[in-house]
Amino acid sequence: MITKIVDAALGNRAVVLILVVVLIGIGIMSMQRLPFDADPDISPLQVLVTTQAPGLAPLDVERSITAPVELALQGLPGMQGLRSISRYGVSVLYVRFADGGNIYLDRNLVTERLQNVQLPPGTSTPQLGPLSDGLSEIYQFQVRGKGQSLMALRTLLDWQIAPRLRQVSGVVDVNVNGGERKTYEVQVSDDALTRYGLSIDDVFNAVQMNNGASGGATIEHNGGEAIIRGEGLLQTSADIGNIVLRSSSGAAPLYVRDVAKIVQAPMPRLGGVTRDGRGEVVVGVVLMTLGQNTRVVAQNVEAAIKQIQTTLPPGVEIAPYYNRADLMDRVLHTVAHNLAEGAILVMVVLLLLLGNARAGLIVALAIPLSMLAAATAMYFAGLSGNLMSLGAIDFGLLVDGAVVMIENVVRRRAEMPDRPVDQVVREAAREVARPVTFAVVIITAVYLPILSLQGVEGKMFIPMALTVIFALIASLVLTLTLMPVLASLLLRRRVAEHDSPIIRWVRQGYGPVLARTARRPALAMGLAVLLLLSACVAASQLGAEFLPRLDEGALTVTTTKLPGISLASALQTQTMIERTLKRFPEVQSAVTLGGTSEIPTDPMGVEQSDTFIMLKPTSEWRTAHTQDGLIAAYSAALNRDVPGLQLSWAQPIQMRMDDMLQGVQADIAVMIHGNDLTTLHDTAERIASVISRVPGAADVEAQQTIGQPYLRIIVNREAVARYGLNASQVLDLVQSLGGRTVGTMVDGDGRFDIRVHLQAQDRDSVARIGDLRVSDGAGRSVPLSEVADIRMEPGPSTIAHQQGQRVVMVQANVRGRDLAGFVTAAQQAVAVHAPPPPGYSISWAGSFQNLQDAMSRLAVVVPVALAVIFALLFLMFNSVRLAALIFFNVPFAAIGGIFALWMRGLPFSISAAVGFIALFGIAVLNGVVMVSYIEERRAAGLNPLEAAMQAAMTRLRPVLMTATVASLGFLPMAISTSSGAEVQRPLATVVIGGLVSATLLTLLVLPAVYPWFSGRRRASRTVAQPASPLQPAE
Repeated sequence: MITKIVDAALGNRAVVLILVVVLIGIGIMSMQRLPFDADPDISPLQVLVTTQAPGLAPLDVERSITAPVELALQGLPGMQGLRSISRYGVSVLYVRFADGGNIYLDRNLVTERLQNVQLPPGTSTPQLGPLSDGLSEIYQFQVRGKGQSLMALRTLLDWQIAPRLRQVSGVVDVNVNGGERKTYEVQVSDDALTRYGLSIDDVFNAVQMNNGASGGATIEHNGGEAIIRGEGLLQTSADIGNIVLRSSSGAAPLYVRDVAKIVQAPMPRLGGVTRDGRGEVVVGVVLMTLGQNTRVVAQNVEAAIKQIQTTLPPGVEIAPYYNRADLMDRVLHTVAHNLAEGAILVMVVLLLLLGNARAGLIVALAIPLSMLAAATAMYFAGLSGNLMSLGAIDFGLLVDGAVVMIENVVRRRAEMPDRPVDQVVREAAREVARPVTFAVVIITAVYLPILSLQGVEGKMFIPMALTVIFALIASLVLTLTLMPVLASLLLRRRVAEHDSPIIRWVRQGYGPVLARTARRPALAMGLAVLLLLSACVAASQLGAEFLPRLDEGALTVTTTKLPGISLASALQTQTMIERTLKRFPEVQSAVTLGGTSEIPTDPMGVEQSDTFIMLKPTSEWRTAHTQDGLIAAYSAALNRDVPGLQLSWAQPIQMRMDDMLQGVQADIAVMIHGNDLTTLHDTAERIASVISRVPGAADVEAQQTIGQPYLRIIVNREAVARYGLNASQVLDLVQSLGGRTVGTMVDGDGRFDIRVHLQAQDRDSVARIGDLRVSDGAGRSVPLSEVADIRMEPGPSTIAHQQGQRVVMVQANVRGRDLAGFVTAAQQAVAVHAPPPPGYSISWAGSFQNLQDAMSRLAVVVPVALAVIFALLFLMFNSVRLAALIFFNVPFAAIGGIFALWMRGLPFSISAAVGFIALFGIAVLNGVVMVSYIEERRAAGLNPLEAAMQAAMTRLRPVLMTATVASLGFLPMAISTSSGAEVQRPLATVVIGGLVSATLLTLLVLPAVYPWFSGRRRASRTVAQPASPLQPAE
C-alpha cells in the first residue's frame, strides 16, 4: 500500500503540486488566525465563591458563612477539591472541578446550590468570581494626576474607566485596587443620642425610609398620557441632614443633622496599593475572559485606554506598568528565533552533506510545508501557539524521512545515469518508502502515550505532542508524495553523486574503525553496557524537579508582617520596601498590593502584601546575572532596611498559577490538618524551624494564623435581662461601631454608599466604647460595660480549610539543590524532629506534588511507549531478533541523554522526561534504515557480516545526515538564554546527547553484533578492509 502511494503521486504530479499550493494558502491563513500565548494555560477548572460580611471577625465568618456554604457545595458532580479562606469581613471558597469539564455547567451547579444557603442578616449574597483563570491578569495600569486626591482618582477609575474597559471584547472584569472609595457618612454622636433618648437604630431606619422613588402608573393629561413618578431620592449631603428623626406637635422637629455630621469620606479599607516608594496609588487590573486570545485582548485594551484617555480631565493619565503580551512577545521571539536558527542550520547541513544543491533544496522544502500543515491542524484542533506547542518542534526531525528518500534517489541516479529518470526515481522511492514510513510512524507513535498525561503535565505537554504528531504526519505524507515528484522534476539532469569533503573525511576514519569493531563484537557490546551502567550511576545524581521556571522578566515578593498591624503602618512599610528595591539598577518599577482587593481572588490580611517587581532587560542587570542572585541580594537588603519581615519570592504568573492549583505560593508546602488553631499554629512553627535547617531551604514561612488582637464584647445575659434589654440591642450597638450601609446616592455616573456609624471619638478607646449607651428604644439607656464583658485578647487572623477541615500551611522555596532531593530530606527531618500530635496529620503540596503525580503517570506512559516501539519494529521485520537488535538503540540512546543532563548540571524534569520519550522514537529511525538495507543485502546473497559491513558503509551518509539535522534542529533551544529557553533546554539537551550515543551505536555496535541476531550464529569473523573507504561498497 505504501508503494502505491508513491506510484499514485508520480502518476499525478500536477495534482500533487496543486494540493501543495492549496496547503500553502490554507496554512498561511491558519497561521495568521492561530492564537498565541507565552505558555500553556495549566489553570484548573475552578469556580470562585466570595461572600462579603462587613465587620465580622474570621471566627464568625468561618462559622456563619464559610461552613454553611461548604456544606451546601459538598457532593457536587465533578468536584475534585474544595478549599476556603475565612478572613475579616470576607469568605472565599475555591471549588475545583475535573479537567475537561464545562466551566459554564460547573458555575451553574454552584449557583443552584448557593440558592439554598441561609446566611446571617447583614451579609451579602454569595457571588461567583469572574470567568477567568490564573493567566487572566493580562494588563495592569495606574491612574494618576497632579492635584488629584486618591478619592477623586478612585472615583474616576470606578465609574468612568473600569466600566468602559469591561465593555472591551475579551475582558471579563477590572479589579480596582488602592485609593479611597467615596461614600457619604453619617457620623452619629453617642452623647446626642443619649440626650434625645434615641438609639442608633432610629438613625438607621430614618435614613433608609427617606431615600427612594416610586411609580404611580400613568394619568391622562391634556389629551395625552403622563407617567406618574414619586421622587424621594437623596441627592446631597444636606438632604441627609434634613431627614426628620422625631417630631411632635408644639415642638421643633429633630433632624439627623442634630445628632450627626454628614461628610464625604472613604469607605473603610482592607488594603491599599503603593508604588516605587512614593506612597499610595490607584491601579486597575484587567482580567481576560477564560479561553480568549491574550494578544488580541491586550491590543483591544490598549486601544480602549487610548480612547478613554481623551475623555479624562486634564492632567489625569492612565499609565500601564504591566502587559502580559510583552512576556508573550519575548517568549515567542525566543521560539521563533530558535526555530529560524534550527531551520537554517538544518538546510545548511543538508546542502553540505548531500553534495547536491538541488537535492538539498528539495529536502529543505519539507520544513515550511510541514509547519504550515501543522499550523492548519492546530487551528482546527483549537490549540494555541506557545512555548511548548511550537518550541519543541525539531525541523531536523521533520526532514529525516525526506533525507533518506532524496539521498537514495541521488545515489541511484548516480549509479544508473542512463536509465529513464522517472523509472529510477520510482524504484529508489519504493526501496525506502516502507522503512521510512515505519520509522516515522514509530517516532509519531512514541508521542501518543503523552496524550494520556493528566493534570498540569498533561496541559503542558499534550499540545506539544499533538503539534509534533501533526507535523510528523505531514512530513511523512510529503516524503511519500511531494519528494518523489520534485525529484523527478528537478533531478532530471545527470546527477554526479559525490561525497562532500566532510563525508569523505569521516569515511576515511570510519572504515578501519568499523572493521576493527566487527572483529570484536563482544568487546563493543561490553563497552556499550559499561557506558549504560555508568549512565545509571550519573542518573542517580541528577536530582529532580517538576518543571524549570520560565523567566517572566519580573519578580514578586510576598511579605508578612506582625498580625494586628494597622493599615497606615502597613502602607508605610510597603513604601520602605519599594524604596529599598528601587535602589537596585535592575528594578524598573515596584508596585505593592497589600491586603484584600475588590475582587478577592487571593484575600490577604493587612499584614500581608505582594510586591510586583518589574525588571529591566537582562543586559542591564548589574547586581547579579541570575534571578537567584538578584533574590539573594534583594533579600539581604530588605532584611537590613526593613527588619522583621517574612519574605517569599516568586514570579507573577508562577505565583498566580501555584495559588490557583493548590493555594500554595512557593515550591513546596506542608499542610497541617486538625481542629484546634493554637495546636495547628504551634505544630507549623516547629515544622518551619526543622525545614529551615535543611540545606537548600529558602523563604521558609509558617502561616500566621493567630496573634490578631480582638476586642471581645461578650453579652452578659443576666445583666441584659435585669435591664429589660435583649442581646440584639447590644449587638446592634456593636455593629454601629463599624457602620452599616443604609442606601446609595446617585451623583453623576456614580452610585455611592450612605453609611451610618458612631463618630470616631466615640470609639477610639476601649474605655470610650464601654461608656457607649445601649438604648431600649423607649428613651432609657445603660452603659455598654454594664451589660457586656469587654476585654482584649489575641485570636485568629485567618482560618483556612481543605475539604472542610482546618489547615495551617508551612511554605518554602528551594534554591541551590534539586526539588526532589530537598523534599526527601525535609520529609525525613520532619518525621524525626517535628511529627504532628495525635489527631493531626500533615501532607505535602506544591510543585513537588505535581512532580510525584507526573512521575507516577510516566511510570505507565514510558513502558507503553517502549512497547509500542517494539511492536512496530516486530510488525516491520516480522522478527523478534531484529526488533530486539534495533530496540537496543533505546537504552543506549538514553546514555547520551543522561550524560548530557549531568554535564550541564540540569536536574531531571518532566521536560527532560518528554525529551527522553521523543528521543526513543528518533533513536530507532537510523536503526530501521540500517537494518532494512542489511536485510536487502542479505537477500542479494551476502553473508550476515558482509551485508552488515556493506550496509554500514552505504548508509553512513544518510545516518549521519538524519542524526546531524535532528541534533542541529534542537541546538538553538539547548544553548539559548532568552526568555522561555529554560523550559526547552532540558528537552533539547536530552535529544542532542541521546542522538550522539544512538548514532555511534548504529554505526559501530549494530553492524558488529548483527550476525548474532541474523539467525546464523556461526558467521565468519574474517573482515577485509573495504577496498575504497571513500566510496560506498556495493
